Amino acid sequence: MAGEASGDLHAGFLVQELQRQLPGVEIAGVGGDHLRARGIDILADVRLLSAAGLVEIISSLRRHHRVMELLKHQMDHQRPDVVVLIDYPGFNLFVAKEAKKRGIPVFFYIAPQVWAWGKGRAKKMERLIERLAVIFPFEEAIFNAHGRDFARYVGHPLVDELHVNGTREQIRHRHGLAPDQPLLVLMPGSRRAEVRLLLPAMLQAAQQLKRDGWQVVLLKASTIDRSYLEQVSGDRALPVPLIEADAYNLLHAADAGVIASGTATLEAALLGCPHVILYRFSLLTYLIAKLVIGRRILGLPNVILGRQLFPELLQRDVTAANIVRSVQRIQDDRVLFDQAVKELQAAMGSPGASRRAAAELVDLMR
Repeated sequence: MAGEASGDLHAGFLVQELQRQLPGVEIAGVGGDHLRARGIDILADVRLLSAAGLVEIISSLRRHHRVMELLKHQMDHQRPDVVVLIDYPGFNLFVAKEAKKRGIPVFFYIAPQVWAWGKGRAKKMERLIERLAVIFPFEEAIFNAHGRDFARYVGHPLVDELHVNGTREQIRHRHGLAPDQPLLVLMPGSRRAEVRLLLPAMLQAAQQLKRDGWQVVLLKASTIDRSYLEQVSGDRALPVPLIEADAYNLLHAADAGVIASGTATLEAALLGCPHVILYRFSLLTYLIAKLVIGRRILGLPNVILGRQLFPELLQRDVTAANIVRSVQRIQDDRVLFDQAVKELQAAMGSPGASRRAAAELVDLMR
């Protein structure tokens, strides 16, 4: 059960390893292109669940309800040996509860960020999850602190998944970009609510930065249609080139990025692209989140580094002017940010996360 684009990506690699370690395994699930490419039975497409934030998820409850009923039917009639949940805790913990009711063990891969949202979820997961594969070394102690030794650190899958084809110059040439002009990439997110709240300020900042000598490209997630980007921008002719399906290469070739908070920020940092991290939610979602988590460091690269180095703009601070200033700061402090990228890469551990996670899953099924 993968609930969004990044979960589908990680799930695809996990299934690839599972099929290698357990030949003949039968798999059905909710996912997208990456799981579909592994030949599994897709019960529902991941695009049905595209939502961000508490309020936004409420607005998509009907779609989530349909998928939940489908999964309950699958559990009742197919009786899987294990239910595998990838990230997406807002929905997947409800799936875990339904599996628990039916006596089906649950394997959870990529844990919710309890270090950001508070540790109450860790206790809940200890009750519902049979085996938890975590991707940050500090998470193992957090989840195992409540009596059960059920969390295993397997490493971060991005260390295995990030592949680049070509040098910076070759990548730029393929996309018709100048080799000697600073390149900025915009990544407004993989969910419609993120795009709606972040893209206008991104594009306004891009216009200013283009006047200052930057070339800018907009990277589209597979879960977002071009027509929706055009609708949000208010102009069928987007003011910057739109590129899909080559994000890793372009991040590697870029000088800076402006990126919606999430896995993409860590991807960018590991690929050597310093960036500005943006968060913006509906007002009610923001107020609830502020009560729960306060104002902490939230960007994944900053959490791993233990300090706020990559600029973070939250809610009202997400303006074109602030984005421009933050990008200029990155360019002015190039040595500092390049050192941070190297520090982050060193902290992410060794390759093999998907292989180790699959081994934990196979062990659970025995």
